[in-house]
Parts: sequence; C-alpha cells; structure tokens
Amino acid sequence: MPDKVLTDPSGSPDPARPGGRQGAPVRADRSAADAGAAGGSAEGGRPGGDAAGSARSGAERAHAGLLALAVGALGVVFGDIGTSPLYALQTVFTIDGGIVKPTSDDVYGVISLMFWSITLVVSVKYVSVVMRADNDGEGGVMALVALVRRTLGDRRGAGVVLLGVLGASLFYGDTLITPAISVLSAVEGVKVAAPPVAELVLPLAAVILTALFTVQRWGTGRVGAAFGPVMILWFGTIAAAGLRGIAWHPGVLAGLSPTYMISFVGAHPGIAFVAVGAVVLVITGAEALYADMGHFGRRPIARAWFFLVFPALTLNYLGQAALILNDREAIRNPFFLLLPGWARVPMVLLATAATVIASQAVISGAFSVTRQAMQLGYLPPLTVRQTSKHSGGQVYLPAVNAGLFLGVLALMIGFGSSARLATAYGVAVTGALLIDTVLLLVVARALWRWSPWRTALAGVTFGGVEGTFFAGNIVKVVHGGWLPLLIASTMFTTMTSWQAGRRIVIRNRNREEGPLRDFVEEFHVRRVPRVPGTAIFLHPTKDTTPLALRANVDFNGVLHEKVVIVSVVAANVPLVDPQDRLSVDDLGYDDDGFFHLTLRYGFSEDPNVPQGLRDAKAAGRLLFDLDPDTASYFLSRATLRITPAAGMSRWRKHLFVGLSRNAANPAAVFGLPVDRTVMMGTHIEL
Repeated sequence: MPDKVLTDPSGSPDPARPGGRQGAPVRADRSAADAGAAGGSAEGGRPGGDAAGSARSGAERAHAGLLALAVGALGVVFGDIGTSPLYALQTVFTIDGGIVKPTSDDVYGVISLMFWSITLVVSVKYVSVVMRADNDGEGGVMALVALVRRTLGDRRGAGVVLLGVLGASLFYGDTLITPAISVLSAVEGVKVAAPPVAELVLPLAAVILTALFTVQRWGTGRVGAAFGPVMILWFGTIAAAGLRGIAWHPGVLAGLSPTYMISFVGAHPGIAFVAVGAVVLVITGAEALYADMGHFGRRPIARAWFFLVFPALTLNYLGQAALILNDREAIRNPFFLLLPGWARVPMVLLATAATVIASQAVISGAFSVTRQAMQLGYLPPLTVRQTSKHSGGQVYLPAVNAGLFLGVLALMIGFGSSARLATAYGVAVTGALLIDTVLLLVVARALWRWSPWRTALAGVTFGGVEGTFFAGNIVKVVHGGWLPLLIASTMFTTMTSWQAGRRIVIRNRNREEGPLRDFVEEFHVRRVPRVPGTAIFLHPTKDTTPLALRANVDFNGVLHEKVVIVSVVAANVPLVDPQDRLSVDDLGYDDDGFFHLTLRYGFSEDPNVPQGLRDAKAAGRLLFDLDPDTASYFLSRATLRITPAAGMSRWRKHLFVGLSRNAANPAAVFGLPVDRTVMMGTHIEL
C-alpha cells in the first residue's frame, strides 16, 4: 500500500491533506505474530543454535500473540453481541403486549429463529465471509466503500459508494443507542435482585457510562486487555447458567432444528413478523464486530467467536427458553430468573461490567469508521491519536469520544429505560446489515470474481434474512425507530456535504496554487529579491505551489535564501528506518535554493518535522545547510468565501465552512515552534 500524505498545508478543509494523525493501518494479527517472531530467542540468536527449536519458539510466540489478541478481542469486539441475552428473549415475549406467547410452539419457533439468525448473519456472513474483505487490515462499512472505489473507480462505483456512506451513517445511530440500552438493561437487574434501590438505576448508569468514556484515552489495546478476563468470566457464567436451564428441560435442544422456525413462520406469519423485530436483537453487534477488525485482526476474532462466544450464547438462549417452558411467568426477566437467588446480585455486577464492555465494541468501531471516513474524504480531519505501537488500527479520536458521550447520556436520560430504547433499536442495525450485504456482493463479484450463481445465492440468503429483519423493524419508526434514522440522516448530510465541498475547494485551490515547476521557472524570470534565512513550507506534494509561498512573494515581494517544501507521509509500518526517513529533491536546479523534502513516519511515530530535520542534519542526510532551530515555518491558510456559484446549496456551504473550522491544528500535529510559525494564504471560493 502506498504511503499516505499527512501534511496539512493550511489547516484548510481538505481531507486529502489530513490535519490529524492518520497512520496507515496494518493487519493487527499479522503485526502481532511478526512482533512475536521478531523477538528471537536466546538459543536461536546464537551461532549454531537449534534452528528447529528457534522455529518452534517463533511459532509459540506467534500463537501466544494470537491468543493475547483473542483475549483482547473478547474485551472489545464481543461486548455488544455478547450481552444481548440480557434483553433479547425477554423483548420477544413482551413486544406488542405479549403477542408472542410462552407456549411450546412459540418458544421452540423463537429459539430456532434466534439460533439460525446468529448462525447465518454472524458465523457465516460476517466471520466467515465479510471479514475477508478488509482494507489493509481495517474493517467496517467504510472499508467496503474503499474496496468498491478501488475496484470500480469513482464514476462506476459512485452510487454504491453513496450507499456505503448511508451504511456508515446508520452505524453511528447504532453507536449512540448501544451503550445506553446495554448499561441500562444490566443495571435494571437490581429491580429483580434488590428492589429497594430500583430508583438508583439511572444515576448508576450515568456514572458507569462516564467512567467508560473517560478510559477511552488509554487506547483500545489496554482497555481490551483489562476487559478480556471479565468477558471470559461473563461467557463462562452465562454458559453455565444456560446449562442449568437445559438440565430442567433437555428437550429444548430440539429448538436448534430449522424445522421449528419454518413451522412457526408458516403457522403464524403475522406473529412471526412481529417477533423478528425483536429477534434481531441477538445479532446487534455484528457490524461493530466487523468494524473492530482493524484493532485485533480477523483470525483472533474468528477464534474467539467459534471457540467461546457462539457456544456460550447458544447455551444461554436455550437455557432461557427452557426456563420459560417450565415457568411462563419467567418472561418478565428470563436472564436473571435463570439464576439461583444467591447469584443474582453478583450477576448484576458482572452484567454491568459486561455491558460497559458492550459499549466499548461500538465506541472503538466508531473510531475506526470515522478514521476511514476521514481518509476517504467524507469527514473533516480530526485529531487522531495512535494508541498502539504495533497495530495501526488502534486509534483514539477525542472529538468523537466526547460527541458520543454527550449523545449517549442524552438518550439514556430521555428514554429512561431499556424497554423504551428497545423500540428504537433495530432499524439502524438491520439497515446497516443490508447495506453491508450489497457492498459485499459488489466486492465479491468485481474483486473476488465470484460466479453469478454464487453471488446470487449469497444475495438471496443474506439479503433475504436481513430484509425480513428490516421489514420487521421499520414498523417501529413511529414508536422510537425515528431516532436512529434521524441520527443517520444527520450524519449522511454531514458526510456528503463535506465530500462535495471538498471537491469544490480542491479544484479551486489547485487553480490558485498552480504548478510548482512553473513557479520556480517564473522565479528565475522575475528575479525576486532574496533575504537571509530559511523558510520551510509544509505542503502535501511537489506538484503544486504552497499558498503561503505565493502569498509571501505577493505581499512581501521577497523570498528567503533557502525555500524548503516539506511533505510528511505515513508509511504502512510501525517504525520507519532512519535511513529511509528523508528523501531530497532539488526540483531541477542546483543553485536556486529551492528544495523539496519528504519525511516518512510509521503509524506509531509522532510526525515532528523540526526533530526529523535535526536528525537528518546530524546524520549528514541533507544536501544543503539547514538549521531547523532558526528556520521560519509557514503554513498555508485557505479562507473560504461562500459564493452563489453552482455545485452546492448555500446552507450546505455554510455547514461545510462550520465543519472546516473544527479541523485539527497542523502546527500542533507536526510539532512546529509557535514563535516561528507563520500562517499565510488567500481566499478560496466555495
């Protein structure tokens, strides 16, 4: 994968010139295995060491790396889908005033629907198929968008890409609802375990969510390492509880047969249609699972799913179904009533911890999706902090974290209970699932070269299941389903407005900048006076002239003795070898004082331009005399001017300008000295 330009020449709204730290991602599972193998061993590192022993130790370290990532994935990726047993089956039997009855036919039909929904959507579609469609290790709907653009091009794939942007917008709706409903559903367990303190549910949930969003700055890897053991305990506990219920009614295992699902739908199509609106709750988190792939890699996630998560979920749902068959009154809260009385308070505490982790899945997924949207030009450049030295996918975005926290808190207080939030849940999830399927089919046909019959089979299987789920949830729009649609429409408008405005600004900006070669030639003709010193201009390319450079000549009528244009790019590795850090181009003339430098940084390095130049000077890598500690640094600034010109409506132009003002400050990102940094530029029409 080619290096990605990081240099923001202006702080202006151009995501092709990111202002935030946007390291190129690598596969987390590959990097972890490589890191383990690169560690070497005492024996293998000695001359004449046992090669076979070294190979075994390398394999053991790679296996240990995968195991560690699998544990970390348990603490981040599976929190959302792993806590669905708290409310999924209960919601099915209480939806629409209890239209689904706790009879044996309905119970067997529902449990069969749940099991095969998880199997087809999560195990087959996402874990086995979709997660193979990664964009340099990154997952999520924007990774599919990137693959479609790369395969079909901007023109042929324009409509499909727009659909992907809608999918990302729906994911943001899911991201806001999941933490609120997950934490509330767990804390509400005190109503069963300790009724006298039921009024503390909302305050406790607010405190828990505040703590969760506060620890995000530590990074996904550290959070996952801390949460992983908790989730191992969670899945082990719910599996044991499920076995307890199955022991009461072993016949419930027959519910795994698809015949019960078919007979349930055939005998009661209307009731089954209502039921699927709640059954979808068992697959919430599937999209987050894919979006989080860049944090841990496909292999660790797949192993954790098939070896622990999937079996534990299946056992717990079967146990809850068995309890309902034995006691119809248990539909009021089958999850907690499945446990003996002495275990309910400890389970409330464990469930609260698990639902905090459930929120982590969509939060880290939102970080990944936002970073990819920025790189694709659909969101303004925000500050991105790399939180891992080994995995490029582990990032933290302070602005996104703050926005999610405020939104989640508002939703939780506004709805007040998980039951009310459940009515809003599902529309965004099922819409995102359907869009992922469409994008997957395009990638499979155009990039993977699937045959038409294979593509059609996947479309009918996945699309049929998810289309049914979507239809069952769209009727909830008037009962709260409007909320995720409102969030999605807001994000869709924001993303498409930014992308459209960005194209206009880039076109007009390139016209103002003009070719750098022509500027250098013009300089020789005009004989512009030179003044002592060195001017360093940050600019993403040597193809066009920095706006600040043109402004300096136009307003001051002079040029510095040395003019150095610096481009900063991110390499697709954690660390760049110092020998490969710098490349120098004299732009065709040996004696005009114009130079172009390229500084390369790995995704775990801070792109400090002055320090990079100092290191290059100390190593004798520069072909000319340059003192970074006395040079002046120039950033280009494009001030946007809204005009009646066609291309965007006026209100969208105002939205674009507002978004551009929140872009990250490039001076801070690239470590420029405040007292020697100048910002210059011109007006750009929008």
